[in-house]
Amino acid sequence: MPADAVRQHPDSFPALPSLEQLAASAHVVSLPMRVKFRGITRREALLLDGPLGWGEFCPFPEYDDAEASRWLASAIEAGWQGFPPPLRSVIPVNATVPAVAADRVPDVLARFGRVDAVKIKVAERGQTLDDDAARVAAVRSALPDAAIRVDANGGWDVPAAVEALTRLSAVGLEYAEQPVPDIEGLAEVRRRLLAAGVPVLIAADESVRKEADPLRVARAGAADLIVVKVAPLGGVRRALDIVAQAGLPAVVSSALDTSVGIRAGLGLAAALPELPYACGLGTVSLFEQDITLDPLVADDGAIRLRDVAADAGLLERYAAAPDRRDWWLDRLRRVHAVLFTGSSPV
Repeated sequence: MPADAVRQHPDSFPALPSLEQLAASAHVVSLPMRVKFRGITRREALLLDGPLGWGEFCPFPEYDDAEASRWLASAIEAGWQGFPPPLRSVIPVNATVPAVAADRVPDVLARFGRVDAVKIKVAERGQTLDDDAARVAAVRSALPDAAIRVDANGGWDVPAAVEALTRLSAVGLEYAEQPVPDIEGLAEVRRRLLAAGVPVLIAADESVRKEADPLRVARAGAADLIVVKVAPLGGVRRALDIVAQAGLPAVVSSALDTSVGIRAGLGLAAALPELPYACGLGTVSLFEQDITLDPLVADDGAIRLRDVAADAGLLERYAAAPDRRDWWLDRLRRVHAVLFTGSSPV
């Protein structure tokens, strides 16, 4: 099959792989980051070499087995079922600026090439609103015409979120992602901003992917749009169903994935009936090294849909230490049990 070809398969799920099949196909890697992101400088992932492609299982270490089971379902979909037929082959993506000092912003942006949209991390623990404002201003200075969105990862309470977004809105914000942790708080922030005439849309991320009922945020009127990530939602097909039921515009984003995980995100972005916003699928640029010789990174503000395969040499070079490989294989065993006993939230 040509390197740029995209596999397509029927939607019927095949016989699910056994634990033995998964373990035999597993490769555990530890990849260095260019900058600290989400508090880490190395990203670990368990990659599965399935019969229909590569899958990625990389829930963050603090996630429990029930939550992690969605990530395994997503990896199995990628490797054993494949993705739904695409509606588009070119996916616009945003650059991502971690919670770096303002003077580092130009260096971060330079890794992304042409940029039409930027997501900026704010509300980082140990930093202040002045730090956030300086970082956002530095991005606006570098990119006068780009769409700017900020992501607080639930780091503010309601009064702090209203204060921060009122101040940051001066540069022109496309939207603010998860300014507070809970759905009730999102609804209150949205109400207060509307009442004050502050033109900032509210996007829900954690309140979609970490909720037992991911549609509750839409029913509560707590967001103007939703952020959807394939792995935390259990795969492309489940994410498509959630977007359809929510009835809100969707932004496809990643969970700090290798190119294998990004391929799944592209599969979702390609299959959505509408794609009104640039996707947060450009995070491979935050890695010092990926696991493929042809990484899924943006070119001229977009990524072209194609399949990827992990490179044997890179898998060997960045193989996790034996104790970490054992940790991931044990996690795979536990999560597989959760997923296949029917007690998973998937």
